[in-house]
Amino acid sequence: MQYLDFEQPIADLEKKIQELQDLSVGDGVLQPEIERLNKKADQLRESIFDNLTRWQRVQLARHPERPYTLDYLERIADDFQELHGDRYYDDDKAIIGGFAKIDGESVMIIGHQKGRDTKDRQYRNFGMANPEGYRKAYRLMKLAEKFNVPIITLLDTPGAYPGLEAEERGQAEAIAKNLKMMATLEVPFITIVIGEGASGGAIGIGMGNEVFMMENTWYSVIAPESCSSILWKTWDYKEQAASALKLTAKDLLEFKVIDGIIPEPLGGAHRDYDQSADALKKQILKSLKKLKKMKPEKLVDSRIEKYSNMGVWLQGEES
Repeated sequence: MQYLDFEQPIADLEKKIQELQDLSVGDGVLQPEIERLNKKADQLRESIFDNLTRWQRVQLARHPERPYTLDYLERIADDFQELHGDRYYDDDKAIIGGFAKIDGESVMIIGHQKGRDTKDRQYRNFGMANPEGYRKAYRLMKLAEKFNVPIITLLDTPGAYPGLEAEERGQAEAIAKNLKMMATLEVPFITIVIGEGASGGAIGIGMGNEVFMMENTWYSVIAPESCSSILWKTWDYKEQAASALKLTAKDLLEFKVIDGIIPEPLGGAHRDYDQSADALKKQILKSLKKLKKMKPEKLVDSRIEKYSNMGVWLQGEES
């Protein structure tokens, strides 16, 4: 288990508990002390995670052991059939997608995929999609619409790939085309932020009828480090930037950008993959039950209205 900086007190306590367990010879002499420390660890964990800053939430969303799209698919989906390629240029490994079943419900699942080790991270391009990734997603969404299958997208990306070659192949055009297409899809569309939700890289596959965020995730037009580098010419103010951006699930629920928050195990989704996946699955099934009752034209109208209503402004009187 890898611990973040603010989790160090928990790490120290759990280390002591493990040392006592290793010393225990089965006579029960150390058991009262172990139980006392376990109770103290639970209290400490609750105290820390009930008072996380926005920057600490960002750190949790990036935790290297956090479950990714394939980890969730392994636990919530049956008979997942991955589909490849954009039929123009290549198969982008940063975005995966295909048909699957969730408790007998046929769905099209599309999501960002990061890697665990150096080789896998390079293979997945750190979850940053190129234009061909968005064009693959476009193809799969239209395929789902053709067969009247609901769409589920799982967002977890630090942003669309910013390389020169991505711009040469039409990164902005690919994302813009997806946005136009997603607005008018005539099938139920559910979007869930499972990690990082950065800028166009996230919304390029995330214009759902209902949008949810896992408890310890972030969703914003820009990453805190990038915001800091623009405003202060250095990454040193990333914590202040995260606070100003108001990018947590709680913030975005208050702004009515998302429709709900999916709870995580105490300590983050990486603490218990099965519990996290179960919470995700329950929300998906609940939303599917609701959205499948809506007529196609109503799905389109409600989606357009949802995004048109985002943002609040005041118009002053003319002097």
